[in-house]
Amino acid sequence: MSKYFVDPNIAKAKTINADFYTNAEVFEQCKEKIFAPSWQFIGSDDLVKENGDVYPFTLLENYLDEPLLLTKDKIGNINLLSNVCTHRGNPVADKACKLNSLKCRYHGRMFGLDGKFISMPEFKEVENFPTEDDNLAKPDLFKWDKWLFTSLNNQYQSELFFRDMMERVSWMPLEEFKLDPALSRTFNVKANWALYCENYLEGFHIPFVHAGLNSVIDFGEYATELFFPYSSLQLGLAKRNEDCFDLPISSPDYGKHVAAYYFWVFPNMMFNFYPWGLSVNVVEPVAVGECRVLFYSYVWDASKLNKGAGAGLDKVEMEDEEIVENVQRGVRSRYYKHGRYSVTREQGTHHFHCILSEFMNK
Repeated sequence: MSKYFVDPNIAKAKTINADFYTNAEVFEQCKEKIFAPSWQFIGSDDLVKENGDVYPFTLLENYLDEPLLLTKDKIGNINLLSNVCTHRGNPVADKACKLNSLKCRYHGRMFGLDGKFISMPEFKEVENFPTEDDNLAKPDLFKWDKWLFTSLNNQYQSELFFRDMMERVSWMPLEEFKLDPALSRTFNVKANWALYCENYLEGFHIPFVHAGLNSVIDFGEYATELFFPYSSLQLGLAKRNEDCFDLPISSPDYGKHVAAYYFWVFPNMMFNFYPWGLSVNVVEPVAVGECRVLFYSYVWDASKLNKGAGAGLDKVEMEDEEIVENVQRGVRSRYYKHGRYSVTREQGTHHFHCILSEFMNK
């Protein structure tokens, strides 16, 4: 098994070994070492708006591939359940609907919307039955305002990932943010998921790759803040005093012309706050050299769409895809093993590589 080391001193460090992006065995190891214990984005509580609503989904389909189920029970609690019957493993729900209880179509085992076992035909003779093991499993569920997250093998408190972002934007009326499916996107990228993330984590490439974005962002004032242990922020300031947030005095950024907050949460989530709202980007591993990027657009002020740093996101995405796909081809070279970091511009990527090493070496 590969061992990874990235020097914590960015001035001395080399980038993570190139086989992280090219080795199929390493890609498989990431499932249990990185993605199962970390927190993953589910969506908003609008998926189960009313009591009795049931929403089955697969977490990181074709990778973690975990069948899960959101429910809103009779007293209004949102539950996250395993969508696998505790009798013989059949899914207990196959489509979004409204139900009073969950009933497996294979042999009729029934559960409450809270996952607790109710009944099972032809089981009177079974000894020591039912037990806690006959309830549906309940993975951890974390709720930030309207957004839901889970960890399948929770070894880390959610605050280690989300605390700094939540505090920084606590002044925003997040309850007013509404999902706009017409603005949401899915992109298939021929590059390793980590290459996509590390490209996001540095603004170093903006003047070279994103001419449109560079025309509105003040590159000289572009700043990265590392939140230890598992998140970071890139703060984009506008060149002009327009298309910016109207910041309250309570904001630590009051007085700055903030055009965008680019938050990253390990391992694969980006929360991009613009004056118009929020673009949540989730990077889903597909294969060692392929990933799927989901854009969820939550609109707060539609009058500010297509302005400033939050405009032309599809174009920015296409520009990023071209670069990371080229890099994926490049890191396969027998001549490339490591690179070095810009001390002033690549702190976010270095931070990411340090965390990757921590998780992979456990």
